[in-house]
Amino acid sequence: MSRKRRALPSEPFIAEIESMTHEGKGVARIAGKTVFIDDALPGEKVEFVYTRSRRNYDEGRLYQVLEASPARIEPACEHFGLCGGCRLQHVSSDEQIRLKQQTLLEDQMRIGHVEPQTVLPPLTGPVWGYRNKARLGVRYVDKKEKVLVGFRERGSHFLAQLQHCKILTPPLGDRLVELGELIAQLSCYRRIPQIEVAADDEKIALVFRNLEPLTEADIALLIDYGKTTGFVIYHQPGGPESITLLYPQQATLRYSIPQFDVSFDFQPTDFIQVNSDINRRMIGQALQLLEPQATDRILELFCGLGNFSLPLARRGGEVVAVEGEAGLIERARANAALNGIDQVRFHVANLFEPTDHEPWLKGQQYDKILLDPPRSGAAEMVPYLAASGAQRIVYVSCNPATLARDAGELVNRHGYRLQQAGIMDMFPHTAHVESMALFIKGS
Repeated sequence: MSRKRRALPSEPFIAEIESMTHEGKGVARIAGKTVFIDDALPGEKVEFVYTRSRRNYDEGRLYQVLEASPARIEPACEHFGLCGGCRLQHVSSDEQIRLKQQTLLEDQMRIGHVEPQTVLPPLTGPVWGYRNKARLGVRYVDKKEKVLVGFRERGSHFLAQLQHCKILTPPLGDRLVELGELIAQLSCYRRIPQIEVAADDEKIALVFRNLEPLTEADIALLIDYGKTTGFVIYHQPGGPESITLLYPQQATLRYSIPQFDVSFDFQPTDFIQVNSDINRRMIGQALQLLEPQATDRILELFCGLGNFSLPLARRGGEVVAVEGEAGLIERARANAALNGIDQVRFHVANLFEPTDHEPWLKGQQYDKILLDPPRSGAAEMVPYLAASGAQRIVYVSCNPATLARDAGELVNRHGYRLQQAGIMDMFPHTAHVESMALFIKGS
């Protein structure tokens, strides 16, 4: 017999917010129990309504701010609170940076039991219209009798009804309603689940995922939309290999890193950094920290399309670059040829399993290492990093918790110093914390 769930109180409660979670929720304590409150900021006195009760914590929704934090601002987007895309629009940009830096440093101490000797100045850039890569949900909603295009509602699987998106690359952010109206005209309007967005330095590409074949009339509609907007239009009836260009007849997506005189061709569903401005600053800082020299042998792990590999080759000696996805390595080799770079050796390898047998690692020594792993980090590779003899390691991270875990191993078990670390504001107005750390061998 299941236990009956206790009804939540309906009246508002008063709370004083002590801190903020990494996800952007205010933290309070009521009668000794932790409560996480959406949109409440540290230092504030608020009224909130309970939304969920768990054994070890409760959750609440902000009802009214009684005493506001100096960092609280009016969100620039009217969809804030409904759309789950941004969690921190009510926080000033300076405070967002401070909170993210605090998250990085607290995780280093709490998880890794380490702290950097120097905190790097944060890398910042434009806070609106910055997002060049996104996956937009698409759904026909019977009750609304329309197709919605955008992001999910906060804490829900439903799509939010959005008029625009201020973080998407312009002019796409103002065309969400228009895209919904376009899809509503297609024969398979109920069978288009998503649109992949990828923008290069000059143009915007849209990949329409279609679960039913497009008719000739559908294709004509999409091509006309490409002609009207200037967008590059693809459709995808199956896996990534099925992506087909509809408009124009030929198109190449390409972004550049001018300070290193390199350019990268990519496919619309390839992984690229979402923020071009921060990506360029990030590459510049990574190479400044790594100090590549013409005599260096450098190992790069999780190299993707060669985003760091080719700039490294412009400054260093031999570069050995490794990635788990064969398609990305194929395009990385093509990008090296495109840029006339021949001192990078690319390898495909699963970096989440033992790699002792790999020819690029077995018995090999490297002067310096750069790695840019996914959110899960690089725990499997840490022993190999330490055994490589590298004097400098630059670790680019999209998850401060796994960076802290790996930093603890490098410092406390393998004799490295965490000399510098700092954040990069790759995703303004969200709780994502991107960071970079420099480890140096010995004292």
